[in-house]
This record gives sequence, structure tokens and C-alpha cells, in this order.
Amino acid sequence: MPATIVIGAQWGDEGKGRVADWLAAESDVVARYAGGDNAGHTVYVGSTVFKLHLLPSGILRERAVCLLGNGTVINPVNMLREIEDVRATGVEITPERLLISTRAHIITPAHIAQDAASEKERGADKIGTTLRGIGPAYTDKTNRSGLRAGQMADPEAFADALYKHTSAANVRLIRDGHEPIDPQKSAENYIDAAYKLKPYLCDTSAYLNGRLREGARILCEGAQGTMLDLDHGDYPFVTSSSPTVGGALTGLGIGAKWVDRVVGVGKAFSTRVGSGPFPTEVEGELATRLRGTGENFWDEFGTTTGRPRRCGWLDIIMLKYSVDVNGFTELVLTKLDVLSGLNALTIGVGYEIDGTLLYAMPMTTADQARVKPVYEQLPGWDEPLGHARTWSDLPEAARAYIDRIAELLEIPINTVSVGPERDQLVQR
Repeated sequence: MPATIVIGAQWGDEGKGRVADWLAAESDVVARYAGGDNAGHTVYVGSTVFKLHLLPSGILRERAVCLLGNGTVINPVNMLREIEDVRATGVEITPERLLISTRAHIITPAHIAQDAASEKERGADKIGTTLRGIGPAYTDKTNRSGLRAGQMADPEAFADALYKHTSAANVRLIRDGHEPIDPQKSAENYIDAAYKLKPYLCDTSAYLNGRLREGARILCEGAQGTMLDLDHGDYPFVTSSSPTVGGALTGLGIGAKWVDRVVGVGKAFSTRVGSGPFPTEVEGELATRLRGTGENFWDEFGTTTGRPRRCGWLDIIMLKYSVDVNGFTELVLTKLDVLSGLNALTIGVGYEIDGTLLYAMPMTTADQARVKPVYEQLPGWDEPLGHARTWSDLPEAARAYIDRIAELLEIPINTVSVGPERDQLVQR
């Protein structure tokens, strides 16, 4: 398998981190291709819980070289802090194990200020960003006015560029009635981070293509999910990058000829953080039951923000759309264990708008918000699943639930997770 791409099949938070950690065990390189530290992956290794934000999950596998591609956006201060936090647990992180693309864009203090100002101006119509400057950083990238990681190779010149960038942003902030930021003070930590991150800079596209020609196994790891894709998600309630299959290629600078496996990751139910349409959302006691109390890392609260996730039943129509957009070769189903103890399970198999039945994703976000789901019910099971290690260990009703999803999506589901630990992945 020259290159495998792992993609969130829903609205993010599907458990991609633990799937990437599993696949990284047989990968030579794990490459992150999109997003910034607005995303989070939680990986359990024994009694240690790693909450990763920008570092690829493969950093926890000794054999893997990890890489941040040109499609990512990087806050150097947060990047350095995350490296130091993970290194403190005993994980080796060196310039030989972690490479940062010189073409990746930098999140500046101005971007963070602009993110907060934009959400404030939207008021009740706010998107629900993580306020980490992701959107403004990508805006400057497309506006050809951003800073690139390669500029950190000359920290003094980088400091000058950062000062000018912040001063220009202040003009806009003051014009729109927002507090400006201190260009000098805000740059100090960035300059220190630039000196420390300079050894990690690399032409990552050239590196990846060289390794692929040598026969190395590359795992392409993304962030967020298909329905948050800037082009293919439910716009405008989306992220600012492309967490779909095309984003992996452009975000790393490799060609499609190297890809032979596209692994979709989806929860056994649905969750969403932030605003936007969610046709199969449930509320009340059932939502609390699916979400958990927040006392466990496995509960439905954002890894990066801690925000409670909206919860609902599995949405097959949305997943079919995700299959089409990404061309999944298989789907990994996570958090099957959460459904234990429910008498009946519900799957959204269609939509209804004004009496008309639909079996495809509506094209507009407004229509998605208007749909009423058409449901199908399946029997539940009482048995806890955390002990399951083989397919036959799963209750018959659980296997039937998996098989029905695979039948509706017309793709194989051969792997399910039944808990957060590394060994709680069950293979068909």
C-alpha cells in the first residue's frame, strides 16, 4: 500500500486519531495534510491519554517519520508547546522524526484577533469556530498575503514580516471597532519559536515523493470531516480547508497514482460541534446518553475546545454522499460500544422535504436544514462490547447493525472500535 488516506466521513470527531494510530503501526511516514490546531485527536496508549492537536497521530509510533504538509496552517507557539508536552511523556521528537513543510502557512496573533472579531460581528449567525485563527490564516493564504513556515529559516526577517503583517491587520481591526494588538509584544514568542522550529523545516513534497519511489508506506492523515469541507461541506458552516480526498493530494504535493486505499472513519451514530444543519439530531435524555457526562475522555466533548457535541442517529444519506465525494475503499465504524443498552437503534435512510422523499443529499444548506429524516429501526443489544476482540464476540444484533450500514452504503465495513484502547479494534 504505497499511500493510504484516512478521512472523516461525517462532521469530524469520528475517531480518526485512533484509526491513524492503528494504521501508523505499519507505516513509514505519517503525513498531516490539512487543518491546524483547531482539530484534536485523542489516542490512548495504555494508561496514558494523548490529546494531539497538530502533531500527526503517528508520532506515538517509533518507526514513523511524521510530517506537516503544505496544506496545514501552523501556530508556531502552539506547535512548540505541543512538541514539548508530548516529549515530556517520553516520546522522542527530533528534526529527524518530525518535518514541517516550508510551504505551510503561519497562524499569526493577528489571525486569532480577526477570528474573534469576525465571530463577534456575526452575532447569532456565528459559525462556531474554535477562535484559533484558522479561517483568517487560510484567507490570507488565498489572498496571497500570508506568511509561510519557510520564512522561519531566517528568524530576524520573519520577525520583520510578522511585525508588518500585524500592523496591517491592526488597521482593519481599528477600522471595524475592535481592539488592536501590540505588534512588538505579540511577536516575541513567535521569534523564539522560529529559532526552535527552524531545524524541522523541509521541502516535504520532495521528501514524500522520494520515499514513495523507494517503496515506503505513507499514511495521509487529515482533520475535521467531509461535511466540514470548504467545497463539499454544508457551507458556510465549514472549515477553511479541504479534509476530503482531494485535499490530501494538494495538501501534501503527491500524485493520485500512489494512492490505493482510502479509509473512511465514521461513528456508529452522528455528532457535530458548532452551528449548521444536523437532520438526525436528537435532544434531551437520548442526546445526554449518547454524549456522556464529560467525565471520561471517550465522551462527546471536543478534544481541543471541550465543547459538548450535538448528538444524533446515524445519517446514511450524508454518509453515501461522503462515500461518493471521497471514493472510500472501506469504512471503519467507531464507538459501537456506546450503543450498548439501547433497546432499538435508528438509522436515517432518507429525507423528506415538503412531502417529497429524497435519497440524496440536498445541494443547499438551507434545504438540508429543512429536511425531515426517514428512519429505519433495528434491534439493539444489551451486552457491553469492551471485551470483544473477534467478530464472533460481537452480539448478533451488533453484527446485523454493521451489516445493514455496509449494505446501505455499498462499501465494506471490516473494522469497528469497541472502546478507546489500542487493542479495542475488532476485525471482521
